[in-house]
Amino acid sequence: MRSDNQILVPGAELERRVLRALLDVGASAPSAEAAVRALMHASRVGVDSHGVRLVEHYCRMLGGGRLNKVPELTVRRTAVASAMVNGDDGLGHYAAYHAVELGMEIAREAGVAAIGIEHSSHLGAAGAYAAAGAEQGFITFATTNTDAMVALFDGAERFHGTNPLAFAAPVPGSRPWLLDMATSSIPMNRVLLHRSLNAPLPEGVAADAQGAATIDPGAAEMLLPLGGENYGYKGAGLAGVATLFSALLTGTTLDPDFIPMYGTENIHEPRNMGHFVLVIDPEKFVGGAMFGQAIMGYLASLRGAAVRPGGGSVMAPGDREWAEADRRDAQGIPIDPDTARFLVLS
Repeated sequence: MRSDNQILVPGAELERRVLRALLDVGASAPSAEAAVRALMHASRVGVDSHGVRLVEHYCRMLGGGRLNKVPELTVRRTAVASAMVNGDDGLGHYAAYHAVELGMEIAREAGVAAIGIEHSSHLGAAGAYAAAGAEQGFITFATTNTDAMVALFDGAERFHGTNPLAFAAPVPGSRPWLLDMATSSIPMNRVLLHRSLNAPLPEGVAADAQGAATIDPGAAEMLLPLGGENYGYKGAGLAGVATLFSALLTGTTLDPDFIPMYGTENIHEPRNMGHFVLVIDPEKFVGGAMFGQAIMGYLASLRGAAVRPGGGSVMAPGDREWAEADRRDAQGIPIDPDTARFLVLS
């Protein structure tokens, strides 16, 4: 047991338990395996808010009928380089990974592929899907909009979701360059994690019911956009980018119109979430080999940049996450008490 009340669990054992929980509630093997893949990605790289702690929620939604236990994915090609994936109201991870696979197939021919996803559900960490494409040699962008829980700049009510933007690019002989960021200051699942751990929030990331900043996770009723109280207009604008691609372009649900993910007794009605994936084949632009040389040179220059006095080493997007994955692969993955109880690990 760690000092923060979390326990360390070997990755293989944790993966087995999460998969078993989803299968036991009736999720089909393909959709459950996709969910576990995405959840384990998040838990390995340190995005605990979107990691295996979500499995209890997903099981409840599968049991209540909000999520289709046995979804049948369908694809509608709309043009040479575009398509729509219908997730059949199943686990969003299944539809999102399928969209990346489809995107890579199309991009091999067209150079780029834009894939919209409809009739889906919460997909966890968007970076899991961006990384999946990059691991196969493709520059990949993934985004989704979510239910309203973030105030606008100078706003005092929930409007946008946490609306992540994730980008990844292949790096020869190494793991991908990976940027996975919420457009809110933190994700709401981070607030829930802090509640579970009975730990205070950082300053300037959440607000109470009147829109005033708070560090009390129990009093937090909404999040602040990326940039906080002074520069939150940047995060609020980026949240709109996610909504533009994920909801407006796909004809799915707008942020304020979602059935809330949490805090509602309505766990039987699907939410028709939309997502968006863009896949680019470097081979069709500068060429795969030249792109590989260019990104390695770029990263070497970035990591070799001068460091301010007292600062640490300069890192590229993904460096911190992949280092954390190595550490957790060796030492185990930290699990909060609520998830430990659900998975019978405590």
